[in-house]
Order: sequence, then structure tokens, then C-alpha cells
Amino acid sequence: MRRRTLLTASMGALAADWPQFRGPGGTGVSAEKGLLKEWPKAGPKLLWQQPDIGDGYGTVAVAGSLIHAVSNHGMDDEFVQALKVANGDAVWSARLGGVGNPEQQPPYPMARSTPALDGDRVYVFSSNGELACLRAVTGEVIWQKSVRKEFGGTPGTWGYGESPLIDGDAVVVTPGGAAATMVALNKMTGATIWKSAIPGGDKAAYASAIVTTAAGRKQYVQFLDKGVVGVDAKTGAFLWRYTGTAGGPANIASPIAKGNFIYSTNARRFNGGLVQLTAVAGGVAAEQVYLGRDMPNTLGGQVLVGDVIYGTNQQGPVAADFATGKIYWQDAAFGPGAVLHAEGRLYFHAENGDVALVEATTAAYRELGRFTPPSPPRRRDSRERAWSYPVVANGRMYIRDLGCLWCFDVKAA
Repeated sequence: MRRRTLLTASMGALAADWPQFRGPGGTGVSAEKGLLKEWPKAGPKLLWQQPDIGDGYGTVAVAGSLIHAVSNHGMDDEFVQALKVANGDAVWSARLGGVGNPEQQPPYPMARSTPALDGDRVYVFSSNGELACLRAVTGEVIWQKSVRKEFGGTPGTWGYGESPLIDGDAVVVTPGGAAATMVALNKMTGATIWKSAIPGGDKAAYASAIVTTAAGRKQYVQFLDKGVVGVDAKTGAFLWRYTGTAGGPANIASPIAKGNFIYSTNARRFNGGLVQLTAVAGGVAAEQVYLGRDMPNTLGGQVLVGDVIYGTNQQGPVAADFATGKIYWQDAAFGPGAVLHAEGRLYFHAENGDVALVEATTAAYRELGRFTPPSPPRRRDSRERAWSYPVVANGRMYIRDLGCLWCFDVKAA
């Protein structure tokens, strides 16, 4: 890995930062307050736009005065970069290697993951399986590993799309393959803590793992190619597998956990399913509660607010009861998209490029603003969509679409 440019910047963390994929808790839910209740017809105020931060489907991580993102220029240069929150200007960038599986079909070779910020370090996982730990402020490389070479990693058709999970002293990623399907490494040194060999082996899919405690066991839950699995967080021992939502070509959305229940979804099979985990002799059993076709199920993931799960299906936004799968409402407003929740509002970044604000309520679909960011990127393939997740941090909303990054003021006056 080579360092390309270097400037300095403050890394002071703020309470409303968005330091990793799907926010502080990895749930897509923000605790931020004092945000706009509705948007003007043209959308919230645009603070700045960067038209070329490099290609990528991943979103940004924000902490203090810096934004971090993974991007690529061509097939030989995938890199992590830091930008200024104030204006989006570049601070530093560091090359990770080439883009993973560049001959993939359908052809979407591109950087895919979101960095994870932890103290003064940033952790990144490239589409070719390069896992690296760098100084967040300077881009200095602390350690780096190739999960393909070191663990015999086996990604899916479109390379690696996972964002790293930081949990205590460990960083958890999914190489895929028979010997080390999932691994936990010491976040300070990169040394292996454990390797989890999932029975039967399994390719990595494109989801990012979550951490939860269910059925009396702290565990990491991940959506692999053959289904959702849980492994013991301390040892990596395999605990359970659920295949009801597997079977599509692209298992992308991270599972959602609440108590002893795990929700997962498959956009290409148009379904969402809930399982209940129960402690049994020698492990954990997973029993299906429901499997519903109209549930929130698209690539943009879902958020759980109280007992309600919000997201989109193939028609558009939808709200459903987490425990039973009952649909409260659905609407064809803008089709499928990605979602986050903050202060009673849902922020959608639709696959068609629109951005919408919607009230988080079971009563009905209530839109509170929608707009299209200015000067969107040109798509190279008619099947390509705006797949990056939205981010809200410190009163600002960040929207990425391929090489474009917009920053909007969404803080109430």
C-alpha cells in the first residue's frame, strides 16, 4: 500500500458522529436531535458538492472534522481517503490495491465498503479483500492483510462488499471459504484471535456482520451466500444457520436483531424473514417465525424503530410489524432504496437517485419532502442504480452516488 498525499486535520469526535456503516450502533438509527421536521420543495440547503471523489457504492463515515470513504479510479487503484467536513476537500488518500473480481458479470466492478472509525484509527476492507488499519488523521498504514492470501478467502461474484465490524478489541470480517469463513483479528495488531469454519464452507456474500446477544450467547450474525449464520463472539464457534431468505444472487442487507429474534431479507427473492433463537444443548436453534414477500426487503437495508421495521420493497417504502410481519402501509412513491432513522423521521436514498424525508409512523405513508440532488453522475449501465446509504451526522446529511458526494444542512434553525 502506498500513501499518496498528506495533510493534517483535527480528529476530535462528536456525539452525533456517524463512525461506521449504518451509524454508531450499526443499526441505521441515529440519536441526533434538532433536525428539520420538513424539507423545502427544493430540498434542504446544499452546503457543498464534490463531483469526483472516485467511484464507489459504499457510503461515508464521519467523525470530528473528517469524512472517510473508499473509492476507486479504474480497476487498478482502489483507495481510502479522508475529506474535510467543512467543504469536502481532500486531506489524504492511501491505495489499497486493485478492484476485486474486475471481470464480474453483470459488470459492476467498484469499491463497495464503508470505513469504520475507532479512536484515532480507521479500518477499511477493499473489494479485493485487503483489510487495513490506518491513522485516521494522516493515512499512515499501521497494519494490512489480504484475506484471500492469508485465509483462503472466497468472495462472491462481485468481490467483497462488507464493511468491517469493530467490537471491543476485535475487528470482524468475512473472508468466506472452508477454513476461515469468518475471522476476528486484534484491532491493534491484526493478529488472528479466531477463525470460524462454517460447516460445509460458504462463500462471502455482501452483507456486513452485526453483534448481538441472543439465546444467552454473545454472537456475530452474518448473511453468507448460503444463509444467515451466528457464531460465538469469543471463540468463533458455529451456532446456527437460517436459509429461508437465502437463494438469491446477492445477499446484501445486514440482519437486524432484537432480543432473541433475527430479521433478514433478500431483495432478489423479494422476501423478509424472522427467526427466533433458542438455547439448546451444544448450541443455538433457529426457528422461523414468518417469511413474507412484501416485507421490507431491498438492497438498502431496514431500520427497526420500536417494534416497527421500515424500509422498501420493490414497489417503494413500507412499514411492518417486526414480531408478526403485518404490513402497516406501503407506497410506490420512489421505488426501492436505502434508509436511516433520526428523530422520528426516515431518510431514504432511492435507487433512482431521489432523496426523501418520511414520517416514521404506522398510521400511513407521510412524505415530508423529496428532491433530486443536483448534477448527478452519469451511469455507465442501464441496470446501475444509486445504491449508497444516506448518512446524517452533526446536522448534515451526506448523499453519495458513484463518484459524487453532496453535503446538505438538515439542522433546524
